[in-house]
Amino acid sequence: MDARRYILASCQLLCTATRPNRALFLHGIVHRSDRISVAAARYSSHFTAEELPHQRPKVTLNTIKSLYKRNIPIASLTAHDFPSGIVADRAGVDLVLVGDSLAMVALGYDNTNQITMDEMLSHCRAVARGSKAPFLVADLPFGTYEVSPEQALESSIRLIREAKMEGVKLEGGIEMAATIKKITTAGIPVIGHIGLTPQRSASLGGFRVQARTATGARKLLRSAQALQEAGCFAIILEAVPAPVAKFVTQALTIPTIGIGAGNQCSGQVLVQLDMLGSFDRFTPKFVKKYADAFETNSAAIAEYVRDVKERSFPGEEHAYSMRNEDDIKKLEEMDIATAKVSSSGM
Repeated sequence: MDARRYILASCQLLCTATRPNRALFLHGIVHRSDRISVAAARYSSHFTAEELPHQRPKVTLNTIKSLYKRNIPIASLTAHDFPSGIVADRAGVDLVLVGDSLAMVALGYDNTNQITMDEMLSHCRAVARGSKAPFLVADLPFGTYEVSPEQALESSIRLIREAKMEGVKLEGGIEMAATIKKITTAGIPVIGHIGLTPQRSASLGGFRVQARTATGARKLLRSAQALQEAGCFAIILEAVPAPVAKFVTQALTIPTIGIGAGNQCSGQVLVQLDMLGSFDRFTPKFVKKYADAFETNSAAIAEYVRDVKERSFPGEEHAYSMRNEDDIKKLEEMDIATAKVSSSGM
């Protein structure tokens, strides 16, 4: 069948199809440049990364720098898997961070230090398959960069080469400047992270607000300046008083990304599962819940369970039909008892 006749027949079928079948049928038509190829009919909601619509221009380091120069806040968000990467991309997030926070919110670990490099690589690859437009940055897991600058560079290279990340983030102040310099000199973009550094929470006395005194503020600024000098393209300020974050932001020539640091930073970042309300447990003071995913999802799953128990799901609209009436009649004429005996003897 030539392309014109196929399109005409397709339109006729589409007009008579039910809404669910229209969606399935449309998935079977694939446009490629100046020709039309016919793909197999789709009978699954699953799709590949290649099928995602890419409508936004790619965010690059130059994009981040441009936003900073124009004083436009940088919207950052974590992602931990393929769906969360898609959502962040579709919502217009500028920078996606595959943070080691996923150790706690996605894997159920007690702290962020338990996640391994192999686990991070797996999650980074999943996010990269779903998040195409944002600039992608991954946390260096605890134990993969502290031993030496050479270890840190090797770990960073793995995240770039094996997981399709575009930059890395690591925690620490002045003491990590040489390590950051080693990574940036190799051409890998780095985000610094100071203030509350979760990987070092034990040595900080727990998850506590940092730099609450003038002395603490000066120390934070010295660390920020050292990281800037080492080549960081941005610095995350976590859990510091808003006036201190503003002071540090004004003193730097690179963006600051705040999390619990007030609204005068160059941008903001939150953990996606926290801001979506995915848990019914404690969330930090600085988290604004933009949804109540836990209650919504719980109610939806409870309704599904009820529908299954009551046999109201699946309905006819969720089921597939046989090819024609003759096949249905033949099926109805089959001897169930004989079929059972035949099956047991196989």
